[in-house]
Amino acid sequence: MKNEFLLQQTQDSYNWLNKIIKDIPLNQWDETPKNIETNITWQIGHLIMSFNFHTIIVIKGQPMHLYQNFPVKLYSELFTNSPAKDCIGKTIPKELQQHLELVQNYSLETIKNLPEEELVNPLEPFVVKHPIAKTKQEAIDWNIKHTMWHCGQIGLLKRALGNQHNFGLNL
Repeated sequence: MKNEFLLQQTQDSYNWLNKIIKDIPLNQWDETPKNIETNITWQIGHLIMSFNFHTIIVIKGQPMHLYQNFPVKLYSELFTNSPAKDCIGKTIPKELQQHLELVQNYSLETIKNLPEEELVNPLEPFVVKHPIAKTKQEAIDWNIKHTMWHCGQIGLLKRALGNQHNFGLNL
């Protein structure tokens, strides 16, 4: 039951992210509005790496076959600790979208196939210590919260770029 709830919450957070970025023109992804110091490219690259870490690596280990489909080393350099200005012009937005979808799908599949009794287990060992979680359940839960945090940042960016999000309100 917990696993189904975490899976649904993860899916919901990914759906929010995908809705928010859907209509941001790709040619605006590298734009960094004054005083915000981030851009859509960095936000999406960062989320690719965080989904990979919080719901894949610390849950089941490194999926080397997945890394044949996107430049994980480059993305780690650009989107983990580097400032957003360092990623400008170094990726193709359409490819980032494809890689986001790839990692989201693998993340959801990992959660779906995780036996519920493993949720209380410690994280899989990795060279980087998880900043929040001690158990697999905590890591997945943090991924949901972290994703929504970035949805808020992307929403502000979207507005600053002149693209207010329509939440479906009929006013």
